[in-house]
Amino acid sequence: MVRVVGVDPGTKTIDICLLEDGIVKDELSIDSYEAALNPNIIVKHILKLNPIDLVVGPSGYGVEITYIDEIPDDIFEDWYYTYILLARKEEILEGVSRGDVGSFIYYAMVGMVREFKKMKLPVVFIPGIINLPTVPTYRKFNKVDLGTADKLAVTALAVYKTAEKHNIPLDEVNFILAEMGFGYNAVIGVKEGVVVDAFGGTTMLGPGFLTMSYADLEVAQLIKEWVKTDVFTGGVSYIAKVKTFEELIKCLNVNEICYQAWNSFIEGIVKAAHALIPSTGLPKYFLTSGRLSKIKEVIDELNLRLQRSPIFRHVVLEPVGNLRGAKKSKETAQGYALIGDGLVGGAYKEVVNHLKIKEARGTSLDYIRHPKFESFKEKLPKFK
Repeated sequence: MVRVVGVDPGTKTIDICLLEDGIVKDELSIDSYEAALNPNIIVKHILKLNPIDLVVGPSGYGVEITYIDEIPDDIFEDWYYTYILLARKEEILEGVSRGDVGSFIYYAMVGMVREFKKMKLPVVFIPGIINLPTVPTYRKFNKVDLGTADKLAVTALAVYKTAEKHNIPLDEVNFILAEMGFGYNAVIGVKEGVVVDAFGGTTMLGPGFLTMSYADLEVAQLIKEWVKTDVFTGGVSYIAKVKTFEELIKCLNVNEICYQAWNSFIEGIVKAAHALIPSTGLPKYFLTSGRLSKIKEVIDELNLRLQRSPIFRHVVLEPVGNLRGAKKSKETAQGYALIGDGLVGGAYKEVVNHLKIKEARGTSLDYIRHPKFESFKEKLPKFK
């Protein structure tokens, strides 16, 4: 019997998914703010699920397959902040003191993994999309976020579910996936069952709900002083001055800035999908996942825009779907667990092997090529 746990640190909720021989047997969804204040809630719940073969821990921007006991105790926290969160402890604590949503998520993640380390749980950290060998190097230069570990997780779930639903082999799975979370969006291109290209949350061609996503380099040099918490703002929420996506929809017809923010959000997804076509060719399916994909107005508008496209008008739009037994855990948590199951030789071994997740290498910082990064790189802690 194979038992694995996936932990997805979402912007709105942290979700836990237990798989037993490939079937979801236990799920927990807890508010991320609550988890940040008391990370032991997550740890205690996981301990109740023993025996466990593997826990796929919150993996942030992603690293090659790395087990928690590979990292020495004395540098573990610094290592996690640097390579998983791409942040400094001080700036996250400052963000928490200001009530910044994104900082609370990072704070919760650090608290969780610190306890995992103390408890000697069998934890593994998984890659992001930039670490995969199936994405050519030339598509990675001066990129960090082509899709974080949770985006790879939901893509793995999507590959499996598409093959299962349409009764096709993995190497015939071709789709573009739009993952729309509370904080970030991503659009991922899959060809012949492997990831070949993607736009991550901070490289998208339009804003997410919280993040501004990509930024004009001229904006960067004009402002000059940036901190990690700036990544978590500037998106639709800030533009339209709304706290939820539902608020945005309500003000569409009465507030011009809400309407413009909505258009920027939707068009960014559609543009990114079109931009992936040179990498993927014409896909058969356009898949959706994430919290915002459950909002009818979002899917209706996305479908309308795809129908207007000469490229996508005949592509099938459908949700990723869930693993057997899943009732409330997000797709990303299920994907985390699916990858863990495959790593220990369980029911999803073929999917994990096909995606070449075990062959992923390095960190998300490996492809930065800029003279100003050279001196910064020298200050980083040793990866392994």
